[in-house]
Amino acid sequence: MTLTPTLEEARRRAGQDLIPVSASPALDAECLLACATALTRTQFRAHPEAALEAPAWACFQRLVERRLSGEPVAHLIGRRGFMDFELQVGPAVLIPRPETEHLVEAALEQPAASVLDLGCGSGCVAIALARAWPEARIDAVDTSEAALALARTNAHALSARQIRFHAGDWYAPIRGQRYDLIVSNPPYIRADELAPNAGDLRFEPQQALVAGPTGMEALHIVIEGAPAQLHPGGQLWLEHGYAQGPPVRDALAAVGFIAIETRHDLAGHERISGGRLEAS
Repeated sequence: MTLTPTLEEARRRAGQDLIPVSASPALDAECLLACATALTRTQFRAHPEAALEAPAWACFQRLVERRLSGEPVAHLIGRRGFMDFELQVGPAVLIPRPETEHLVEAALEQPAASVLDLGCGSGCVAIALARAWPEARIDAVDTSEAALALARTNAHALSARQIRFHAGDWYAPIRGQRYDLIVSNPPYIRADELAPNAGDLRFEPQQALVAGPTGMEALHIVIEGAPAQLHPGGQLWLEHGYAQGPPVRDALAAVGFIAIETRHDLAGHERISGGRLEAS
C-alpha cells in the first residue's frame, strides 16, 4: 500500500516544484492544497503532520500538474479574492487584480447615486460599488454572454441584487441614460505587445486584454462616449496601461473633463486616471 504524504510534506514538495512557473510558489501550493483537501490554510497549518486521504492526494497532484503547465491558480480553484470579498472566476473573464482595486478606491471617493460599469467581466468593480452604495442604481455592460453569466452569479452570491446587467458593445445597451459615475477597466494592450508565453494572460480572454494596434482603441471609445452618458459634473475613472497616462489625460481633456487625476499602482506606475465632466 502506497503511503500518502503529510499535509506539510505535500505543501513543501509542491512549493519546490512550482518555483519555475510561479512568482509565489509557496502560496500557490497552499491554495491548491486547501482546494484539494477542503481545509482552510489555517486548518492544515495547525495539523501539518496529518496524512492526506488518497483522493485528496490524487486531486492535489492533478492540480499541481496543471499549475506546472501554466494554468492560473484562480482558474484551478475557481475563485479569487477582491477587495473584502471573493468571486467565482473562470476562462471567460479576467482574473481580478490589485490594480483594479485602485479603480474602485478612486471611484468611492465621491458618492454616486447612479453608476455605469463598462466591460464588467466578473462583476468585481460593479459588485464592490454596490456593496459600498446599496441604494445606488448600477448598470454593468459586457459584450460576452459568458462573462455576464458569471457576473450575475457573483452578484447574486454577494447580495448585490441592484445591479442590472446588459449584453452589448460599450454604450450601445444604455443609450439615452445618464449617470453620476462611469468606471471601466477596458482592454488596453497593443496587439503586438502580448507575448505568447505571458503567464496567466495566456488563459484569459484575449478580447478583454487586447485593444488593437495602439492599445488605446477601447479607452478612446469609453472616453469619447462618456459626456453623452454623464450628468453634468459626473465622473469617469479608467484603468489603463502603465505608459498610457499622458494620452489618457489628453483624451479626457479633449472632451471636456476637468480636475483630471492619475493614480499609481503598488509598483509606482500610472494606472488609474479620471476626471469630472465640466458642467455646461
